[in-house]
Amino acid sequence: MKDYLENINKAFESRVRLGIMSVLMVDDKVDFNTLKDTLQLTDGNLASHLRALEEAEYLRVEKQFVGRKPNTTYYATDAGREAFNNHLDALEQLILSNRKDS
Repeated sequence: MKDYLENINKAFESRVRLGIMSVLMVDDKVDFNTLKDTLQLTDGNLASHLRALEEAEYLRVEKQFVGRKPNTTYYATDAGREAFNNHLDALEQLILSNRKDS
């Protein structure tokens, strides 16, 4: 079981970061307000988790203006997709190993 725990990525331990990456795995790009509404988060809470994923280089940020309004869009990087898939695989293996032991 210890082997499975070693493959769990601490960057995705938070339910918010797990949610962010889950949304970005389905949609190639998502804007801030869509993430906020989908995950039902406050601006500050979402922003802090997005910043952590950006610092880990798991997502890329694109800022632009649409008309006169700022629009921030997020994309999962290749490294982020790989890390998230590895994390999900580790969780799956952990669950499967616990079912076998029961």
